[in-house]
Order: sequence, then C-alpha cells, then structure tokens
Amino acid sequence: MHERSVRDLLDLYNPANPLEKAWTIPAPWYFDERLAELERASVFAANWQVAGHLDEVKEPGQFFTIDVNKEPLVVVRGDDGKLRAFYNVCRHHAAAVVPEAAGCARNFRCPYHGWTYGNDGALKGMVEFEGVCNFDRADNGLVPVRVDTWENFVFVNLDGRAAPLTEFLGKVPQIVAPLKITESLKYFDRRIYTLNCNWKVYVDNYLDGGYHVPHAHKGLSSVVEYTKYTIENFERACLQSSPLDSSGALESSIGSTRQGTAFYLWVYPNFMLNAYSGVMDTNLVLPLGVNKCAVIFDYYFADTSPAAAKHHEQSIAVSEKVQDEDMAICDSVQRGLRSRAYVAGRLSLRREAGEHLFHRLLHADMTNALARPMAAD
Repeated sequence: MHERSVRDLLDLYNPANPLEKAWTIPAPWYFDERLAELERASVFAANWQVAGHLDEVKEPGQFFTIDVNKEPLVVVRGDDGKLRAFYNVCRHHAAAVVPEAAGCARNFRCPYHGWTYGNDGALKGMVEFEGVCNFDRADNGLVPVRVDTWENFVFVNLDGRAAPLTEFLGKVPQIVAPLKITESLKYFDRRIYTLNCNWKVYVDNYLDGGYHVPHAHKGLSSVVEYTKYTIENFERACLQSSPLDSSGALESSIGSTRQGTAFYLWVYPNFMLNAYSGVMDTNLVLPLGVNKCAVIFDYYFADTSPAAAKHHEQSIAVSEKVQDEDMAICDSVQRGLRSRAYVAGRLSLRREAGEHLFHRLLHADMTNALARPMAAD
C-alpha cells in the first residue's frame, strides 16, 4: 500500500469550503507522526503559547519550569524585576539546570557539573574550567526565549518570529477586558489531567458550540440555556457564550457555582478561558504524543477567603465531573479515528463554526510551513 506523503494528507482538507460545505480535518491528522512533527514547528513553535501565570513569578527570583512543545523552559522574575524565559538546558552538557517545578533563587546551579547561572540567565561560574581555549562566558548563558504577558498569563514564543503578542491576540484583550479578570479574580488551585487522545480531539470537543452538552454533560446542561448559546469567531479565537439559569439545576452545587453568563473563550491553538460570575478556570492543552495529551486546569475565584473554601471545592468538583465526561468522550473519539469506517465528518452549521476556524488555522500554518525551503515531507 502506497504511503501518503505529508502534502497528500494536508491536501485531503479543503479550507476554502464554507461551513455549510465543510468537512472536518481527516482522521490521519490525529495520529500521523509526521504531521505531529510538522505541528511542532508550524503550530506550537511559531505561535505564542501560554506557559503559566503571573502569580507564579510575582517576586524577584521566583521561577517555574514547564515543557512547551517538548522544550524544557524556565520562566523567572530577575532580581531586576524583569520577567524572562530561557531554555532549561545547561550550555555544558544539556542537563536541566533547574530540576524543581517552582521556587525562588538568585542563582541556578546545574546539578550535573555545577555550572551556575544568574536569574538573568548569565553564566556566573564553571567548575574546573581553567585553560579552555576560545571560551567566552558571555556567550554561554542560558538561551533566552521570547516572553510577554497579557492579563495574568505568561506567553512564550519558541521560534522568535511571531508578530508581537498584542497583534497575535487581535481582539481578544478587548473581549476579555469587561470581565476584569486580573482585578477581580485570584488564583486558587491547579489540576492536571492526562487524556488518551490527540490534543486536537480535546480542542474540537471544546469548540463544538455546546453541541455535545445536552448529551454528555447532563448536569451542566441543566443550567445552560442551550437555545440562546452563541458562537463568534475572530482571527485566531472563538467566543462561545450562553446565559445560565440555575432554577432547573440537577444539583445545588451546579446552580450555586455556575451563574450569570457562561463565557468560553478559545485562543489558538490550545488555550481556553472559562468564566462565570465570580468563577474562572483556564485550560492549557499540551500534546504528549499523537495519542495522548495533558490539560492543565487553573482555577480562579473572586473571593479567596477561608469562608469561601467550601464553595470553591464544590465549583472544582463540578468542573472535574465535566472533565471526566469529556475525557471519556475524547478517548472514544481517538479510538474511532483509527477505524477504517471513518475518514472525516461534516460540521453543524448552527454549532460548529469554532471547530471550522480551528481546522482552517491548522491547515494554513502547516501548509505555509511545508512551502518554506528545507521543510520535510
């Protein structure tokens, strides 16, 4: 059997089709290793990526580490107050300079051979390195990564060629501004989930315009006014919104923690912000292979006093139930994508405009990268 080239796989999708004629991206996009490598370069390295939040790096010396696109990074607030990001890779023999997940330090000492770097990335000292020729300490600091912030979120860009973050975000800041999230909400807790599906399956599920909510999420469906659900696409973002009515809530915890208007914002390629009255969580989807991804949930609340702790635990429990339901669906989809019975599916005109946008952006990034010289087939 002839193996299709990457170009052939990309050409299976037609981004010019309007939504009423569109198909989803084809099944091989969810499990072909070559496409996953192309994604790494064209989607994850080329675009701005959320790496963490500012609460993690408030004070001088505070840092956190994270893998972004299989690259180990450290984000740190320097003694000078400046926020920086670096590859967490020693310039000597490539060990992780900062093995801890988070902390506070003036210097980072590599645990392998003791090379020491300042929290500004400068190489401070090397053990037993006298007499080495043509070695300039100034050229051997930690390799920097482009970093910027919006609201409470820290973004990085790995290939350094992206337009400024404000340009990348487009209208997103003005959409979010009325929520006053940085002023009114405080970070509370984190959960990390591992799913047995491609990262795109999770994003597709998020972007189906509430299509699956009445079927997969009975509890959430009991408060979402499904017929009033709206979907609005922007250049690289999709906003889904719905009024909430707690009068018919299946459980009191859902009614008390999901109030006002549901505000579901996706920012290409893998960041989601979900806000209700006084409650918010963000989701960051990280590929771990073609059949696996991690989703980092960060929870924020308006009131973080001890008296509100029970409410917050209830709210997180509601979120976890929805996540459990989504995990089961996404795992099922990943298995089905490999079936000979499936290649691609159609999209709901009423519900799946966000998914259509996602697929077109993916196609554009990957085809543009393939067209550049030296791109691998």
